[in-house]
Amino acid sequence: MKKLIYPVLKAGFIFLFLCLAAACGSDNNTLVPEPEPTPNPEPTPMPAVQEVYVAGVDGNTAKIWKNGVPQNLTDGSEDAVANSVFVHNNDVYVVGVESNGTYLVAKLWKNGISQNLSDGTNEANALSVFVNDGDVYVAGREINSDMFSVAKLWKNGVPQNLTNGSSDAFAYSVFVSDGNVYVTGREHNGTSYVAKLWKNGVAKNLTDGLNNATPNAVFVKGNDVYVAGFENNGTNYIAKLWKNGAPQNLSDGSKDARAYAVFVNDDDVYVTGYENSGSNYIAKVWKNGKMENLADGIAHSVPNSIYMSNGDVYIAGREHNGTESIAKLWKNGTPQILTDGTNYGNAKAVFVVER
Repeated sequence: MKKLIYPVLKAGFIFLFLCLAAACGSDNNTLVPEPEPTPNPEPTPMPAVQEVYVAGVDGNTAKIWKNGVPQNLTDGSEDAVANSVFVHNNDVYVVGVESNGTYLVAKLWKNGISQNLSDGTNEANALSVFVNDGDVYVAGREINSDMFSVAKLWKNGVPQNLTNGSSDAFAYSVFVSDGNVYVTGREHNGTSYVAKLWKNGVAKNLTDGLNNATPNAVFVKGNDVYVAGFENNGTNYIAKLWKNGAPQNLSDGSKDARAYAVFVNDDDVYVTGYENSGSNYIAKVWKNGKMENLADGIAHSVPNSIYMSNGDVYIAGREHNGTESIAKLWKNGTPQILTDGTNYGNAKAVFVVER
């Protein structure tokens, strides 16, 4: 009997021991989930580097400033002005005018290398440049053999007449959007200058021709076409903004006021120009029709161009120092002096690139 009990007990103890060992082993080998790896922190985005290009004049020399550093486009031996600048990819396009000793010649500079747009046998001027899909568009004017100014558009150096040359006309600004080419300018009707907008060469009147009007700039955003300029009310000029041909007065007409440039950012429409205080021209900015002073009015100040980039508002123009006109660039209302006041200076256009 003992012989049977001991083996059974021994087997029971062994079984119990194995069960306990298995249980303990199971606890020890339970898989513990590994902690989630700590994600790498998102890299801090580098702030956009803004390259600010300004075209203008210092004395009789056409210039371009990049981030405040000047570069001469002409040698100063003849009168010259840079009127407009556009940057496409890494190429910098500037248009303006230079005298050949007899007449003003319309010019295009690409990366500082000049190209004549007119042959120099008649007066001509290039006032605005726009680059789209590698094509270079320039708006301006040229005197014809009958001594009338003809509104012109050059595409890659090839001229197109926008008017027939029977009356004076000027093209001031060009903008390309969705394959459509918009040019704004004015044409004389025998009595007054009529503000005009050409779309692909077809003209549309913005004013009725009863009073002089000048549209200085065009900007296209989506399906909306904005034109900034001014129109006489019989006594003073009224700063105006046309949206799709519908006019909006920016000034009340009690003082002479003019609008020179327009820029649209999201739903905000910025226009810059000036209003006469009675003693001085005061540079102004209208945001969605609300007017703000850009300068203090102590001296003449005239803004010519406006550009928005990364929330910053850049305005190029000039301000008198009591002796001479100084080229200036305002960034968010803070002025930067570009010329020293020794000679006449004027910043005619600004263009900003984010790198």
